[in-house]
Amino acid sequence: MKKVVLITGASSGIGKETALLLIKQGFIVYGAARRLDKMQDLKEAGVHLLQMDVTEDASMVKGVHEIIDNEKRIDILVNNAGYGSYGALEDVPMTEAKYQFEVNVFGLARLTQLIIPYMREQKSGKIINISSIAGNFGEPHGTWYHSSKYAVEGLSDCLRMELKQFGINVVVIQPGLIKTEWNNIARENLIKVSGHTAYKDLVNKHAKMLSNADNMGSKPIVIAKVIVKAINSNNPKTRYIAGSGAHPILFLKRILTDKMFDKIELSLFRMMK
Repeated sequence: MKKVVLITGASSGIGKETALLLIKQGFIVYGAARRLDKMQDLKEAGVHLLQMDVTEDASMVKGVHEIIDNEKRIDILVNNAGYGSYGALEDVPMTEAKYQFEVNVFGLARLTQLIIPYMREQKSGKIINISSIAGNFGEPHGTWYHSSKYAVEGLSDCLRMELKQFGINVVVIQPGLIKTEWNNIARENLIKVSGHTAYKDLVNKHAKMLSNADNMGSKPIVIAKVIVKAINSNNPKTRYIAGSGAHPILFLKRILTDKMFDKIELSLFRMMK
């Protein structure tokens, strides 16, 4: 029996590459995103397209019902939709802070909530939550993004224990630097929000660092392959770390004091001209 996969944020980057890999391996794949016009290549490859906004409950309910009506089951959920909201905490409107959590945390949680009953009935399933190494450390101007990823980490740990009794695995993927639209969006938001405020000096250096990261980042396929590895494993790890810089950054965070880690991070910012 072919397994059925739902991937959010499938219109580009990690989500798109994951969908294409899974189709090649014989999975039934549903790719969800807000804009279907950016997913025609997926449709041509055999991916079923769903118009879904993880901040709109009705679109998530409709998408899940469509999959169940067509396939009678959902075996794997890949919660990949997300974006990075950057800017100094003092400058970011609370409406934007709340929207960051709506997309990265509450949308993920609500879609998971909708799918769990079907996995429980099947007594099997995998929920793959795309977090980030940002869920393990902080950086200036990334308050709301990092907070949202910390939340995904904690949510996943709790959910993993809740669902173990039903044969459902919960897996966290922690990407490092990846070449996707995410970086450009985060950089543009940073400059727009705090590039002309009291934080502008450090902000401009941060933006320069993000720009340089475009050249250092891994391609999305690197993370897609890790996601597929977790999906195909009979006993997946609870966490997978992958992508440029991920292992060394988390290693330093583990062995250094907070003040030492802060000092190194800020020194890298100050080196940008």
